[in-house]
Amino acid sequence: MNRRDLIRKALLSAGALSSGRALPRQENSLPKGHHSYPTPPKRTDGGPMPNILWVCTDQQRFDTIQGLSNSLIHTPNLLRFASESVTFTNAFVQTPICAPSRGSFLTGRYPHCTGLRANGQRIRSTEQLITRIFADYEYTCGLAGKLHLSPCFGGRIEDRIDDGYEIFQWSHDITDTWPGRNEWRNWLDRQGVKLPKFPAQHMWGMPIDPKYSQTAWCGEMAIQFMRQQKDFNPWLFSCNIFQPHHPFFPSEEYLAKYDPAKMPNPVYREGELSNKPLFQRIDHEGAYGGSQISFAKTSPEEHRRVTAAYYAMIEQADTAFGEMLQALDESGQADNTIVIFMSDHGEMLGDHGIYLKGPYFYDCLTRVPLMVRWPGHYKAGTKVDALVELIDLAPTLLEAAGIPVSSAMQGCSLNSLLTGQTKDHRESVYTEFLDANASYAIPPMLTSVRTAKYKLSLCDKPRSGELYDLEKDPGEFNNVWDDAHYKDTQEIMLELLVARMIEASDPSPERHAPW
Repeated sequence: MNRRDLIRKALLSAGALSSGRALPRQENSLPKGHHSYPTPPKRTDGGPMPNILWVCTDQQRFDTIQGLSNSLIHTPNLLRFASESVTFTNAFVQTPICAPSRGSFLTGRYPHCTGLRANGQRIRSTEQLITRIFADYEYTCGLAGKLHLSPCFGGRIEDRIDDGYEIFQWSHDITDTWPGRNEWRNWLDRQGVKLPKFPAQHMWGMPIDPKYSQTAWCGEMAIQFMRQQKDFNPWLFSCNIFQPHHPFFPSEEYLAKYDPAKMPNPVYREGELSNKPLFQRIDHEGAYGGSQISFAKTSPEEHRRVTAAYYAMIEQADTAFGEMLQALDESGQADNTIVIFMSDHGEMLGDHGIYLKGPYFYDCLTRVPLMVRWPGHYKAGTKVDALVELIDLAPTLLEAAGIPVSSAMQGCSLNSLLTGQTKDHRESVYTEFLDANASYAIPPMLTSVRTAKYKLSLCDKPRSGELYDLEKDPGEFNNVWDDAHYKDTQEIMLELLVARMIEASDPSPERHAPW
């Protein structure tokens, strides 16, 4: 029996991961330093290869963490984690929608290069996920929650490429669209827990014990994996929590903590969309091309209720995250585990008169939390204001583990920022939305480039653009695209956008000869 078979047997013994029930901790009965399985691999410098706990929430804005940018939300575990980690204050996604964003940061490549530039597409089978690379270097990789690298609509089960996940606890969302295949729902059935029928509304407090939420289940699966894997390092676990993605359904217990009357109103100025691309005016009347929640038809009281529910969902995720951190501490694995907390994209939350997400590049949608901890290696308790892209994560993790970075990867390692060796990284971030959501009569094809001072977006059809002076207008209300005073700035930013688009061309396949 090889090392991988030994690991799998240990992980699945007694139904540890399939039953959803925590196992009692057992001390290793073998003498310290002696075991019957192969010695874990080492980095090229001889050090142990780090474990990786990768926690990714769904649709969480950058400004939703207590102590960093929000005084109303309660996220004590993330507050503590900020004191132990490196916090990136300007981390940006490469597309503001689920599947293409996930395919991008899992490969270190831009969405148009992976073949997954839109929800409903399937990532190319030739794409190499970072989890596949780690698995090739004797990591055991596991997942609980969402993956979303191929279609999974209308009861269709998400199919998989060779992704490297040995433990795969798939739960795309909280619905029962996939009877018998949503592992969280299966787990609830084994607990004898029946969910009430979901109401046809956007915000609701679910009348269940929070420990039965999909969020808590994702965290529990991560904890079981980490405890079982303790003696079989190294490992990587993707904990992909569905919250705070809509519908805004926190548990009642968490929703009760947030008084809607004390919640902020959405940041919107009447008439601000008049000179902005058509798709924003469409989504003002109803998100996703008119099919979902309408800002225009929602009362001020309802706006604040949605925000309260959104914050409550994030606090639930914070609770699960804290339990995962505690399990790492208790198992003695914290010091050699890289922990990442992030999200795949943001949420409009009524800002600019729009809910959910779509073909636009406001910071509330493209800017996400990103916090990374590795005790003794990364500079704890620091904030990094440099512009970074989520495709930078894949080469960062490979470099940390001493694994060669593929020439097909387009990201730039963050390790110099994480160790405090430099404060500089990127001069701009590039984002795209290439018909990524099939909700519009005219396919939205847009690209964007952002620097510290300006943001420019270009829409193909109907041809239009946005230009924001972020120093004078950080809220991105005043589109100066047609302002004569910004003509030179517009030309410079358009040249930068073209340069970034050229730079984002696929570097693969690798060149092997001059001709």
